[in-house]
Amino acid sequence: MRLSRDQIPTILLVGNHDVSPSVARAHAMEEFSTLSVPHVLVVDKPLFLGPEDLKQLCSPGKQLDLQLLAVPWVSRSGLMSYLDLQIRDLGQLYEEMEKRLSNVLEKWLDQADPNLPTILTAHASVEGAVYGGERTVLLGKDFVLPKSMVADPRLDYVALGHIHKAQNLNEGNHPPVIYSGSIERVDFGEVKDDKFFVVADVEKGQTETDWRKLEEIRPFHDRYLKLDSQKDITAQVISALPAPDVMEDAVVRLVMEYPRAWASLIHDGAIQDHASDAFEFHFVKRPQMDERIRLPHDQTVGDLSPVELLEKF
Repeated sequence: MRLSRDQIPTILLVGNHDVSPSVARAHAMEEFSTLSVPHVLVVDKPLFLGPEDLKQLCSPGKQLDLQLLAVPWVSRSGLMSYLDLQIRDLGQLYEEMEKRLSNVLEKWLDQADPNLPTILTAHASVEGAVYGGERTVLLGKDFVLPKSMVADPRLDYVALGHIHKAQNLNEGNHPPVIYSGSIERVDFGEVKDDKFFVVADVEKGQTETDWRKLEEIRPFHDRYLKLDSQKDITAQVISALPAPDVMEDAVVRLVMEYPRAWASLIHDGAIQDHASDAFEFHFVKRPQMDERIRLPHDQTVGDLSPVELLEKF
Protein backbone atom coordinates (compact mmCIF):
# COMPACT_ATOMS: atom_id res chain seq x y z
CA MET A 1 0.00 0.00 0.00
CA ARG A 2 2.94 2.37 0.64
CA LEU A 3 4.24 1.64 -2.86
CA SER A 4 0.77 2.26 -4.27
CA ARG A 5 0.39 5.58 -2.48
CA ASP A 6 3.77 6.69 -3.88
CA GLN A 7 2.64 5.65 -7.41
CA ILE A 8 5.43 3.05 -7.76
CA PRO A 9 4.49 0.34 -10.29
CA THR A 10 4.48 -2.98 -8.45
CA ILE A 11 4.19 -6.57 -9.70
CA LEU A 12 3.15 -9.22 -7.17
CA LEU A 13 3.96 -12.72 -8.41
CA VAL A 14 1.93 -15.46 -6.74
CA GLY A 15 4.11 -18.11 -5.05
CA ASN A 16 3.55 -21.61 -3.67
CA HIS A 17 2.78 -20.36 -0.14
CA ASP A 18 0.06 -18.09 -1.54
CA VAL A 19 -2.06 -20.75 -3.24
CA SER A 20 -4.46 -23.43 -2.09
CA PRO A 21 -3.77 -27.03 -3.17
CA SER A 22 -7.21 -26.97 -4.82
CA VAL A 23 -7.44 -25.48 -8.30
CA ALA A 24 -9.76 -22.44 -8.63
CA ARG A 25 -9.55 -21.49 -4.92
CA ALA A 26 -8.63 -17.90 -4.02
CA HIS A 27 -4.96 -17.13 -3.38
CA ALA A 28 -3.51 -14.96 -0.62
CA MET A 29 -2.96 -11.85 -2.78
CA GLU A 30 -6.30 -11.85 -4.54
CA GLU A 31 -7.54 -8.85 -2.53
CA PHE A 32 -5.19 -6.51 -4.41
CA SER A 33 -6.90 -7.47 -7.67
CA THR A 34 -10.41 -7.53 -6.18
CA LEU A 35 -9.98 -4.02 -4.76
CA SER A 36 -8.18 -2.74 -7.90
CA VAL A 37 -5.33 -1.26 -5.85
CA PRO A 38 -3.70 1.45 -8.02
CA HIS A 39 -0.24 0.77 -9.49
CA VAL A 40 -0.32 -2.88 -8.29
CA LEU A 41 -0.67 -5.90 -10.58
CA VAL A 42 -1.07 -9.42 -9.22
CA VAL A 43 0.16 -12.12 -11.61
CA ASP A 44 -1.48 -15.48 -10.92
CA LYS A 45 -1.14 -17.05 -14.39
CA PRO A 46 1.65 -16.96 -17.01
CA LEU A 47 1.59 -13.60 -18.81
CA PHE A 48 3.52 -11.58 -21.37
CA LEU A 49 3.25 -7.86 -20.59
CA GLY A 50 4.40 -5.25 -23.07
CA PRO A 51 4.75 -1.47 -22.53
CA GLU A 52 1.05 -0.89 -23.22
CA ASP A 53 0.06 -3.53 -20.66
CA LEU A 54 2.40 -2.06 -18.06
CA LYS A 55 1.22 1.50 -18.73
CA GLN A 56 -1.84 0.83 -16.53
CA LEU A 57 0.51 0.62 -13.53
CA CYS A 58 2.01 4.05 -14.09
CA SER A 59 0.81 7.48 -13.02
CA PRO A 60 -0.72 9.60 -15.84
CA GLY A 61 1.78 10.66 -18.49
CA LYS A 62 4.36 8.02 -17.57
CA GLN A 63 5.14 4.56 -18.95
CA LEU A 64 7.51 1.64 -18.49
CA ASP A 65 9.67 1.04 -21.54
CA LEU A 66 10.21 -2.64 -20.94
CA GLN A 67 8.52 -5.99 -21.41
CA LEU A 68 7.88 -8.60 -18.78
CA LEU A 69 7.52 -12.39 -18.97
CA ALA A 70 5.85 -13.55 -15.76
CA VAL A 71 5.53 -17.17 -14.60
CA PRO A 72 3.90 -17.54 -11.16
CA TRP A 73 3.89 -20.74 -9.15
CA VAL A 74 1.42 -23.19 -10.58
CA SER A 75 0.72 -26.47 -8.79
CA ARG A 76 1.27 -29.67 -10.73
CA SER A 77 -2.47 -30.17 -11.11
CA GLY A 78 -2.91 -26.51 -12.03
CA LEU A 79 -0.20 -26.65 -14.69
CA MET A 80 -1.62 -29.89 -16.07
CA SER A 81 -4.98 -28.15 -16.33
CA TYR A 82 -3.44 -25.01 -17.88
CA LEU A 83 -1.52 -27.07 -20.45
CA ASP A 84 -4.39 -29.58 -20.89
CA LEU A 85 -2.22 -32.60 -20.03
CA GLN A 86 -3.45 -36.10 -19.14
CA ILE A 87 -0.11 -37.73 -18.23
CA ARG A 88 0.35 -39.86 -15.08
CA ASP A 89 4.05 -40.80 -15.25
CA LEU A 90 5.86 -38.11 -13.22
CA GLY A 91 9.06 -38.03 -15.29
CA GLN A 92 7.12 -37.85 -18.54
CA LEU A 93 4.81 -35.21 -17.05
CA TYR A 94 7.70 -32.92 -16.04
CA GLU A 95 9.32 -33.40 -19.43
CA GLU A 96 6.11 -32.42 -21.21
CA MET A 97 5.51 -29.47 -18.85
CA GLU A 98 9.05 -28.23 -19.49
CA LYS A 99 8.58 -28.54 -23.25
CA ARG A 100 5.25 -26.69 -23.19
CA LEU A 101 6.55 -23.91 -20.96
CA SER A 102 9.68 -23.59 -23.10
CA ASN A 103 7.46 -23.20 -26.17
CA VAL A 104 5.40 -20.49 -24.41
CA LEU A 105 8.53 -18.54 -23.39
CA GLU A 106 10.01 -18.93 -26.88
CA LYS A 107 6.79 -17.58 -28.40
CA TRP A 108 6.85 -14.59 -26.06
CA LEU A 109 10.51 -13.85 -26.80
CA ASP A 110 9.80 -14.02 -30.55
CA GLN A 111 7.04 -11.41 -30.22
CA ALA A 112 9.08 -9.18 -27.86
CA ASP A 113 10.51 -5.91 -29.13
CA PRO A 114 14.30 -6.55 -29.52
CA ASN A 115 15.02 -2.90 -28.70
CA LEU A 116 13.37 -2.91 -25.28
CA PRO A 117 14.73 -4.46 -22.06
CA THR A 118 13.12 -7.84 -21.37
CA ILE A 119 12.64 -9.17 -17.83
CA LEU A 120 11.61 -12.69 -16.84
CA THR A 121 10.17 -13.21 -13.38
CA ALA A 122 9.28 -16.70 -12.17
CA HIS A 123 8.43 -18.44 -8.92
CA ALA A 124 10.09 -21.82 -9.54
CA SER A 125 13.09 -24.05 -8.94
CA VAL A 126 15.94 -23.75 -11.43
CA GLU A 127 18.47 -26.50 -12.10
CA GLY A 128 21.71 -25.90 -10.19
CA ALA A 129 20.28 -23.51 -7.60
CA VAL A 130 21.27 -24.09 -3.97
CA TYR A 131 18.80 -24.26 -1.09
CA GLY A 132 19.67 -23.11 2.41
CA GLY A 133 21.86 -25.77 4.00
CA GLU A 134 23.73 -26.19 0.68
CA ARG A 135 21.25 -28.63 -0.84
CA THR A 136 21.28 -28.39 -4.64
CA VAL A 137 18.18 -28.52 -6.85
CA LEU A 138 18.20 -31.72 -8.87
CA LEU A 139 16.22 -32.67 -11.93
CA GLY A 140 13.59 -35.37 -11.43
CA LYS A 141 12.61 -34.50 -7.85
CA ASP A 142 10.15 -31.76 -8.77
CA PHE A 143 9.23 -29.55 -11.70
CA VAL A 144 12.55 -27.78 -12.31
CA LEU A 145 13.31 -25.24 -15.02
CA PRO A 146 16.55 -25.95 -16.94
CA LYS A 147 19.14 -23.22 -16.53
CA SER A 148 19.31 -22.76 -20.31
CA MET A 149 15.70 -21.59 -20.30
CA VAL A 150 16.28 -18.74 -17.81
CA ALA A 151 19.78 -17.78 -19.01
CA ASP A 152 18.61 -16.92 -22.54
CA PRO A 153 20.77 -13.96 -23.73
CA ARG A 154 17.65 -12.26 -25.15
CA LEU A 155 16.62 -11.63 -21.55
CA ASP A 156 18.09 -8.69 -19.64
CA TYR A 157 17.18 -9.62 -16.07
CA VAL A 158 15.70 -12.72 -14.41
CA ALA A 159 14.02 -12.24 -11.02
CA LEU A 160 13.32 -15.58 -9.32
CA GLY A 161 11.39 -16.55 -6.23
CA HIS A 162 10.83 -19.86 -4.38
CA ILE A 163 14.34 -20.68 -3.12
CA HIS A 164 15.27 -18.75 0.03
CA LYS A 165 19.05 -18.61 -0.48
CA ALA A 166 20.36 -15.48 -2.24
CA GLN A 167 22.34 -16.36 -5.39
CA ASN A 168 23.11 -15.44 -8.99
CA LEU A 169 22.91 -18.54 -11.20
CA ASN A 170 24.62 -16.81 -14.13
CA GLU A 171 27.45 -15.01 -12.34
CA GLY A 172 29.62 -12.91 -14.65
CA ASN A 173 27.32 -13.39 -17.63
CA HIS A 174 24.27 -11.69 -19.12
CA PRO A 175 21.51 -11.83 -18.04
CA PRO A 176 21.81 -11.94 -14.24
CA VAL A 177 19.65 -14.88 -13.01
CA ILE A 178 18.85 -13.78 -9.49
CA TYR A 179 17.28 -15.45 -6.48
CA SER A 180 17.24 -12.50 -4.07
CA GLY A 181 16.08 -14.99 -1.40
CA SER A 182 13.71 -14.53 1.53
CA ILE A 183 14.04 -11.35 3.59
CA GLU A 184 13.79 -13.37 6.83
CA ARG A 185 15.35 -16.68 7.83
CA VAL A 186 12.61 -19.28 7.55
CA ASP A 187 14.13 -22.49 8.96
CA PHE A 188 17.28 -23.74 10.66
CA GLY A 189 18.88 -24.63 7.32
CA GLU A 190 19.28 -20.85 6.90
CA VAL A 191 20.94 -20.13 10.27
CA LYS A 192 24.19 -18.93 8.67
CA ASP A 193 22.68 -17.33 5.54
CA ASP A 194 22.86 -13.58 5.05
CA LYS A 195 19.69 -12.00 3.63
CA PHE A 196 19.42 -9.42 0.86
CA PHE A 197 17.22 -7.54 -1.50
CA VAL A 198 18.39 -6.54 -4.98
CA VAL A 199 18.20 -3.23 -6.82
CA ALA A 200 18.69 -3.83 -10.55
CA ASP A 201 19.45 -1.16 -13.17
CA VAL A 202 18.15 -2.90 -16.30
CA GLU A 203 19.11 -1.81 -19.80
CA LYS A 204 19.04 -3.66 -23.10
CA GLY A 205 22.10 -5.91 -23.18
CA GLN A 206 23.47 -4.64 -19.88
CA THR A 207 22.20 -4.89 -16.30
CA GLU A 208 23.84 -3.76 -13.07
CA THR A 209 22.76 -5.40 -9.80
CA ASP A 210 23.21 -3.95 -6.35
CA TRP A 211 22.86 -6.46 -3.49
CA ARG A 212 21.64 -4.73 -0.32
CA LYS A 213 22.29 -6.76 2.81
CA LEU A 214 19.53 -6.75 5.44
CA GLU A 215 21.02 -6.13 8.86
CA GLU A 216 18.09 -6.19 11.30
CA ILE A 217 16.66 -9.64 10.60
CA ARG A 218 15.39 -12.12 13.15
CA PRO A 219 18.25 -14.29 14.51
CA PHE A 220 18.08 -18.09 14.72
CA HIS A 221 19.99 -19.88 17.49
CA ASP A 222 20.54 -23.63 17.20
CA ARG A 223 21.96 -25.48 20.25
CA TYR A 224 22.69 -29.13 21.09
CA LEU A 225 23.03 -30.80 24.49
CA LYS A 226 23.88 -34.39 25.39
CA LEU A 227 23.14 -35.21 29.02
CA ASP A 228 25.85 -37.29 30.69
CA SER A 229 24.70 -36.65 34.25
CA GLN A 230 21.26 -36.61 35.84
CA LYS A 231 22.33 -34.01 38.40
CA ASP A 232 20.25 -30.78 38.10
CA ILE A 233 19.15 -31.33 34.52
CA THR A 234 17.26 -28.02 34.39
CA ALA A 235 20.44 -26.08 35.17
CA GLN A 236 22.31 -28.00 32.45
CA VAL A 237 19.63 -27.15 29.90
CA ILE A 238 19.55 -23.47 30.86
CA SER A 239 23.34 -23.24 30.61
CA ALA A 240 23.17 -24.70 27.09
CA LEU A 241 20.73 -21.97 25.96
CA PRO A 242 21.70 -18.42 24.99
CA ALA A 243 21.24 -15.69 27.59
CA PRO A 244 17.65 -14.39 27.88
CA ASP A 245 18.51 -11.04 26.25
CA VAL A 246 20.07 -12.90 23.29
CA MET A 247 16.96 -15.08 22.91
CA GLU A 248 14.59 -12.12 22.94
CA ASP A 249 12.59 -12.04 19.66
CA ALA A 250 14.79 -14.83 18.23
CA VAL A 251 13.89 -18.32 17.00
CA VAL A 252 15.65 -20.81 19.27
CA ARG A 253 16.02 -24.58 19.01
CA LEU A 254 17.61 -26.88 21.58
CA VAL A 255 18.11 -30.52 20.63
CA MET A 256 18.76 -32.65 23.72
CA GLU A 257 19.81 -36.29 23.85
CA TYR A 258 19.49 -38.20 27.14
CA PRO A 259 18.93 -41.73 28.48
CA ARG A 260 15.24 -42.59 28.27
CA ALA A 261 15.14 -43.45 32.00
CA TRP A 262 15.84 -39.79 32.87
CA ALA A 263 12.69 -38.46 31.18
CA SER A 264 10.86 -37.85 34.49
CA LEU A 265 13.73 -35.61 35.70
CA ILE A 266 13.24 -33.07 32.88
CA HIS A 267 11.08 -30.14 34.01
CA ASP A 268 9.71 -28.57 30.84
CA GLY A 269 7.94 -25.72 32.66
CA ALA A 270 11.08 -24.14 34.07
CA ILE A 271 12.87 -24.46 30.72
CA GLN A 272 9.96 -22.94 28.78
CA ASP A 273 9.80 -20.06 31.31
CA HIS A 274 13.51 -19.37 30.82
CA ALA A 275 12.97 -19.12 27.04
CA SER A 276 9.68 -17.20 27.25
CA ASP A 277 11.10 -14.05 25.61
CA ALA A 278 12.08 -15.97 22.46
CA PHE A 279 9.92 -15.34 19.40
CA GLU A 280 9.66 -19.12 19.08
CA PHE A 281 11.30 -21.89 21.13
CA HIS A 282 11.68 -25.47 19.90
CA PHE A 283 12.70 -27.96 22.61
CA VAL A 284 13.49 -31.20 20.77
CA LYS A 285 13.93 -34.17 23.11
CA ARG A 286 15.63 -37.30 21.81
CA PRO A 287 15.57 -40.08 24.41
CA GLN A 288 18.22 -42.73 23.78
CA MET A 289 17.85 -46.44 24.52
CA ASP A 290 20.83 -48.67 25.26
CA GLU A 291 21.32 -51.21 22.52
CA ARG A 292 20.43 -54.77 23.43
CA ILE A 293 23.40 -57.08 23.87
CA ARG A 294 23.57 -59.52 20.98
CA LEU A 295 25.09 -62.97 21.34
CA PRO A 296 27.78 -63.94 18.84
CA HIS A 297 26.50 -65.94 15.86
CA ASP A 298 28.20 -69.13 17.07
CA GLN A 299 26.65 -68.96 20.57
CA THR A 300 23.14 -69.66 21.90
CA VAL A 301 21.43 -68.98 25.23
CA GLY A 302 21.62 -72.71 25.97
CA ASP A 303 25.42 -72.54 25.88
CA LEU A 304 25.59 -70.11 28.84
CA SER A 305 25.51 -70.93 32.52
CA PRO A 306 23.03 -69.08 34.82
CA VAL A 307 25.90 -66.93 36.13
CA GLU A 308 26.97 -65.96 32.58
CA LEU A 309 23.37 -65.16 31.67
CA LEU A 310 23.02 -62.96 34.75
CA GLU A 311 26.20 -61.14 33.80
CA LYS A 312 24.87 -60.52 30.28
CA PHE A 313 21.60 -59.26 31.75
